[in-house]
Amino acid sequence: MNKLQRLLQNKILILTICAAGIGGTFQYGYNISIINAPASYIQTFMNTTWLERTGVPLESNVILLLWSFTVSAYPLGGLTGAVVAGPMAIMLGRKMSLLLNNVFVIIAAALSGFSRMAKSFEMIMLSRFFTGMNAGVSMNIQPMYLAESAPKKLRGAVALTSASFTALGLVLGQVVGLRELLGREESWPFLLASNVVPALIQLTALPWFPESPRYLLIDRGDKESCISALQKLRGTSDLSAELEEMLAEQAAVKGQRAKNPWELFQNPSLRWQLVSIVVLSSAMQLCGNDSMYSYAAYVFQEAGIPRDKIPYVVIGTGSCELITSVTCVRLLMHSADTQPLVTVWRLLNMIIDYAGQRPLLLGGYIFMAGWAIVFMVALSQQTQISWMPYLSMACIFAYILSFGIGPAGVTGVLPTEIFDQMSRPAAYMICGSLLWFNLFLVGTAFPFIVKSLAHFCYIPFLVVCVCTALYVGFFLPETKGKSFLEISEEFKKRNFKTKTRAGFYKGPEEIKTTTL
Repeated sequence: MNKLQRLLQNKILILTICAAGIGGTFQYGYNISIINAPASYIQTFMNTTWLERTGVPLESNVILLLWSFTVSAYPLGGLTGAVVAGPMAIMLGRKMSLLLNNVFVIIAAALSGFSRMAKSFEMIMLSRFFTGMNAGVSMNIQPMYLAESAPKKLRGAVALTSASFTALGLVLGQVVGLRELLGREESWPFLLASNVVPALIQLTALPWFPESPRYLLIDRGDKESCISALQKLRGTSDLSAELEEMLAEQAAVKGQRAKNPWELFQNPSLRWQLVSIVVLSSAMQLCGNDSMYSYAAYVFQEAGIPRDKIPYVVIGTGSCELITSVTCVRLLMHSADTQPLVTVWRLLNMIIDYAGQRPLLLGGYIFMAGWAIVFMVALSQQTQISWMPYLSMACIFAYILSFGIGPAGVTGVLPTEIFDQMSRPAAYMICGSLLWFNLFLVGTAFPFIVKSLAHFCYIPFLVVCVCTALYVGFFLPETKGKSFLEISEEFKKRNFKTKTRAGFYKGPEEIKTTTL
């Protein structure tokens, strides 16, 4: 009976994760990758449309400018979505926000799907903006929803699934964009509109699963609904310990309202929490992982892979991130009493299970810094030494694997763990805004970096990886297996690091003039 209950518990929690992820961070990865295959077809469409309107073809630099507007509309939409995600999470709740978020992608699918029929490339630009809004909202609210719904011991693993769905979307977008599927010239509107499918799946599935128990209790004060949600997610009625912890958190924030982003900057008790999310959210994009995908086709071509086969090999780069992010999720392997299928998988899960999130972040950025150095050396020697292109190819896979080990998943979990219920939505607004702004910044600056530094273009990314690793190593505490209140106390000691002559820590309300 106990095994049956655990199996039921895992089933409900796993289905909740899938329902949230398929229309959530999956869309972020999927919509990044599907725009690559039809790039030349869309630019041709822009020129043809303009020629029909005015009788004059567009110059090549104007086409490039219009294409850059189309590409940049996605991160700008993401930035807008990140800003509205906080108020949505507070007013509508986590689950309802994810459901309503699908409206953006349905509008986007309609615009891109009918753009060729309407002979309007402006519809594609607007479509990408709404697609970005959808991704901006989901990347903030999905990790928050899942981390608040998961039990303490599985909180990190459950929240890490957001990275797994991002990588899954990236790979499936690459697959669907192949010429054999929707990557042909006549089918690019269907490719861009195919993101409506995950949205419809989430609209069908997610209503069957409960709202975040913490949101129900702490934000709404609805204890009965909270208990009902916990019973569904845990598959048991023995909730005393978890409910006691949540009631303690409710008491700690009693009388407070949800905070605005600027209020977090004014609060000295949140100083190190803010510094942590600013550093790590910025590093997510400034580390150059997405730029590595841009180099993949060039490196594979130099390695002698036929041009028509390169799209299939590029799928392997996305698969690397998917494999590592899925490996970092211990939930399926440990909770359902199932045995790992292979020894290597089991070993990786054991390492991750005992390591904690901080070592994963630290190791990920250290390995990325190392591979960045090797990659730049390999690029500089690519024309002189015959086997260097193969080393460059190995570096691409290794860099993406290192990113997937820690930074890809752990970064999205941190705002949930290090901020209380009243500060969490505002913290995610700050994280999301930084992530999308830096995505736009790197996308804009990377061509100029390549032009200026040539083969040594990864020096700025190397500096980011080293600095982030130093910050994680010296300043970021471990959060694995700790309650939200315990994590809050850990940061309180850092924010008010004042000692008495006897060497004991005192909080801000206890600080006296007798301190050292």
